[in-house]
Amino acid sequence: MVSGSRRLTLDTLAALLAVGGVILVVVGGRPPADQWRGTADAAARLGPPGPPAGAATRPAAGGAVGRAAAVSASAGPAPLGPSVPVRLDIPAIGLSTPLMALGRNADGTIAVPPLRHDAPAGWYRYLATPGEVGPAVILGHVDTARDGPAVFYRLRDLRSGDTVTVRRLDGSTAVFTVTRTAQYSKLAFPTEAVYGAVDRPALRLITCGGTFDPINRQYRSNIVVYATLTASTPG
Repeated sequence: MVSGSRRLTLDTLAALLAVGGVILVVVGGRPPADQWRGTADAAARLGPPGPPAGAATRPAAGGAVGRAAAVSASAGPAPLGPSVPVRLDIPAIGLSTPLMALGRNADGTIAVPPLRHDAPAGWYRYLATPGEVGPAVILGHVDTARDGPAVFYRLRDLRSGDTVTVRRLDGSTAVFTVTRTAQYSKLAFPTEAVYGAVDRPALRLITCGGTFDPINRQYRSNIVVYATLTASTPG
């Protein structure tokens, strides 16, 4: 985690670089190509977010139910079926944000939300939806050079035991508990640990962190929060 003194340093640096319109890239790694192919049907079966939270959506037949049945009851609450996530709430850091869908850039990296301090966080639509078996990934900016702190500015403050709640389009809610928070160099991003398959519903929250590289105009590290499903409410 980043200390108070380092946070002050990063804030000051962002302010000094405001004139240059610095672009802050969120993700240091990219999903494995084979996993990308294996989960590409997620976008087709879910479609783009449309109706507000609480509107009905029809679960996909087959796959999600089969994966859910394979998970032992002792591993936690029963996994949910697929449904687009629409809002993220993290009381420990005073965060409540709508969620937008994120795709993939031409170079294979995950697309990121608009670079604005008021931009929402985004869910990577080619992995699991939060509450399904597998890693659900939500990304957000830590700050912007022009406007200061952004949606995931306080993500680094999360601790083991903190609660993360995701509201979904079908009216259900997936509640996750943080298991750990880590910082990784973008040059050594643990792609498999973050994006790789898991046998339970998991959540990864990702933003930038560490020191700032003025040459490449980006932070040198990523903050990754790992969480696991501990409760849910039906739609």
